[in-house]
Amino acid sequence: MPTPHPHNSGLKVNLNLATAVARNALFHGDTVVLDYPGGDLTFRELDNRAARLATVLADGGTRDGDRVAYLGLNSTAFFVTMLAAFRLGALFVPVNFRLAEPELAQVLDSSGSTVIVCEEGHRAAADRVRDRTSLARFLLVDDDPEIPAAGVPERDWEPWAALIADAEPTPYTVAKHADEPAILMFTSGTTGMPKGVVLSHGNAWWNAVNVELHLDTRRGDTTYAAAPLFHIGALNSFALRTLTRGGTVAVRRTFDPGRAADELIRLKVNSMFGVPQMFAALARVPGFFDHDLSELRAVVVAGAPVAPSLVSQYAERGLLLQQAWGLTETAPFATHLPAERTLDKAGSAGIPMPYTEVRVVDVLTHEPVEAGTRGEIVVRGPNVAAGYWNNAEATEAAYDAEGWFHSGDIGYLDDDGCLYVVDRLKDMIISGGENVYPAEVEHALATMPGVLDVAVVGVRDPQWGETVVAVITAAAGSKITLDDVRDHAASHLARYKLPRRLKIVETMPRNGSGKLDKPVLRQVAAEEQ
Repeated sequence: MPTPHPHNSGLKVNLNLATAVARNALFHGDTVVLDYPGGDLTFRELDNRAARLATVLADGGTRDGDRVAYLGLNSTAFFVTMLAAFRLGALFVPVNFRLAEPELAQVLDSSGSTVIVCEEGHRAAADRVRDRTSLARFLLVDDDPEIPAAGVPERDWEPWAALIADAEPTPYTVAKHADEPAILMFTSGTTGMPKGVVLSHGNAWWNAVNVELHLDTRRGDTTYAAAPLFHIGALNSFALRTLTRGGTVAVRRTFDPGRAADELIRLKVNSMFGVPQMFAALARVPGFFDHDLSELRAVVVAGAPVAPSLVSQYAERGLLLQQAWGLTETAPFATHLPAERTLDKAGSAGIPMPYTEVRVVDVLTHEPVEAGTRGEIVVRGPNVAAGYWNNAEATEAAYDAEGWFHSGDIGYLDDDGCLYVVDRLKDMIISGGENVYPAEVEHALATMPGVLDVAVVGVRDPQWGETVVAVITAAAGSKITLDDVRDHAASHLARYKLPRRLKIVETMPRNGSGKLDKPVLRQVAAEEQ
């Protein structure tokens, strides 16, 4: 048997996304790749702008392995910055624009970013923390009609429009292979300060392969990107693979339910990623379900627990929400529920993606458990990040010797191999010696009339150790009492799981990815009525 040449084995294939975009610019240059209210870009225009910005960055000293940060909402500038960094072999650092000042300083400092591309609305925040970072160059997006102009920028901010216009396109793209880092993305930080997840070019590519094999997506599709792109769910579910395969990304700065309801129909959108709250808001738009939604073939809901009632509400109107599960570390999907199983497996996060292994293991022994038994969900595969940025302790704690990533999520596999995610291990409530999983209680209360949003947390209790508290946002005119909550939940749950306290709030605290902000919720729940 002949020995394969290393360059024919696939190990040396260039997986740099910027190379794929350049290829699409060559063969499909006139296709609109970014549909954006501030100005559309074709593949040729996107590639050209990225190549020019790469020259600007290189002239300022950016090299292979450096980090380039982006601070702003969804826009074409986000993609231009990312592709320019990739062209040079630099790591792209998309920053959560909702971070508090200490978190923003920590992300920029720990990433070691030397350049930041920033929108006007976030420049002041960057200025307040710049002295605590390694930032040496500050580029300001000044050519987006969606961002109000604020006059001549202060200090050493450089408006990027003129720099890009005057630069010659960089004629090359650094080749990047599967294990080489591409994106440095920080976790949402609801259980502590954000950790930097190092996502490689291979992680992104293998997730795209998994999506390609599991979902009904096609070349030329339009995907709707309104969830924040600084999170991996929105970025790598459909947006990055659309750049690679050829198609259109409808980029929206934020999610507006009314506008989205119109545009999903008018643009004949084929795929969309969203958190449950986005789809719940869409369902409340008058007349949304009266339209033909048949073009929406791949609608993925993830990022937070999904109530089966929400899935049923859409299915009754002919639209199948496909639940998925994963984390930043899995880039993002580890499991996905195929459309044909949406109804009979409502509430399940699906089956493992084609090139991803998923197990449920005992929390203490880490040995696999039987079907139906709850334990920690662990994942292994080429879509899984290798570890955390400059954080050997966190990497060692999350990855075992066999390469399994320990997610910190609790779940179980049924007899058909479908995964059900119960809750976060750290969020589990121990009340009177019994384990209570907040997500299970939240699912039960989500079907209660008058409840718009619900969260369940545990707070210290002298009698029970912890007690279950329901935090609810109620519809206008609804008067919900603790007795109402307990009566409704009692038909779904054992009595020890029923809330013993109720807190009504006007808005539910959530982070940028749509996940419940549990530390804030615990503070709210612990406050006296």
